Amino acid sequence: MSRAEKILLLVLACINFTHIVDFMIMMPMGPQLMRFFDISTRQFSILVSAYSLSAGVSGFLAAFYVDRFDRKKVILTAYAGFVAGTIACGLAPTFELLLAARTLAGLFGGVLGAQVLSIVGDTFPYERRAQAMGVVMTSFSVASVVGVPMGLYLATKISWHAPFLAVGGIGLLVVFLIARFVPKLDAHLQSQTARFQPLSVLTSILQTPNQLRALWLTTTIMLGHFSIIPFLSPYLVTNVGFSENQLYLIYLIGGLVTIFTAPMVGKLADQRGKYPVFVVFALLSLLPIYLLTHMPPASLVYVLFVSGIFFIFTNGRMIPTQAMVSSVVEPQHRGGFLSINSSVQLLAQAVATYGAGLVVTKAPDGHLLHYGWVGFLAISLIFASVFIARYIKPIDAEKPVGAA
Repeated sequence: MSRAEKILLLVLACINFTHIVDFMIMMPMGPQLMRFFDISTRQFSILVSAYSLSAGVSGFLAAFYVDRFDRKKVILTAYAGFVAGTIACGLAPTFELLLAARTLAGLFGGVLGAQVLSIVGDTFPYERRAQAMGVVMTSFSVASVVGVPMGLYLATKISWHAPFLAVGGIGLLVVFLIARFVPKLDAHLQSQTARFQPLSVLTSILQTPNQLRALWLTTTIMLGHFSIIPFLSPYLVTNVGFSENQLYLIYLIGGLVTIFTAPMVGKLADQRGKYPVFVVFALLSLLPIYLLTHMPPASLVYVLFVSGIFFIFTNGRMIPTQAMVSSVVEPQHRGGFLSINSSVQLLAQAVATYGAGLVVTKAPDGHLLHYGWVGFLAISLIFASVFIARYIKPIDAEKPVGAA
């Protein structure tokens, strides 16, 4: 991997880091936010899903124009708007204004994930793509090790406003890194020979079963994953016996282990095949999903062990998934397709989060009820994704794209 490629991946990882922290920090702050605003589990699920819903809408709309522009310009504009929305979250004094600010951040944040994947897909050939995805995915691990624990510390010691303001401040620095180190990325424009048709991305998807299967895979995984994630922290606090001050340990341990496993999984997927590696980690992830959603009061060591393998296996299934999904479309249409994919992913997150909020309820003593039901649903969906992924075929496996 060349120096230019390493710098590019580092900047993309920084984008993902701030983006992931901004999204993830809401969920472990669930007990604090529900207490501070005196809101129900349903209202909290709306607060979490507002970001995903608005991001899904903006990602869908972005699909019609992102391939008309240099990818650097798109990601720089979207990221600047995301930073502004995150700072607005930190300044919001009420539940209603926080909800509005989360919606604003989501409108711009919905474009980021697809553009990061598009840049990796355009820059790295298929035989090296999973390894590059693994490097970018370490941002999730760093966010878990540093971002979320630090955010929870700031929320506990100062206020819930502080984590958003901190992420916004870091984001201002990342804006400079994008402008300085991300190269011009317009090779997809040079390969466009026909007049640009805004609706072509939709017609292409509808006429291509392979792309439809990729979107179905994304939807299934996100419905399974985000049906359990939003209420994991509240469940551990109210039902398992965790204190709010211990929640950061889950993300710290999970992030530490995936810092090492993510690059290894990416390399393994390139060597052994994306689909076989996906199957192994998808099936392995079913065990910690069951254990977490049915956990009785337990020791700190046991909870950290289960949550640690949950992080490893869920992270391990996402790396080959992203490599497969980014490879079902030609480079000149990749940005539009991945924007649709990101939109579908975010909308699925919003539906899963809101649906879980309808199923999970509070008992009079504060305990959460029916979380195990959500766990069984998640297990079923992840298991189904194994069969969907089997029929996804990469079209550029034998057509490497030159590095930027």
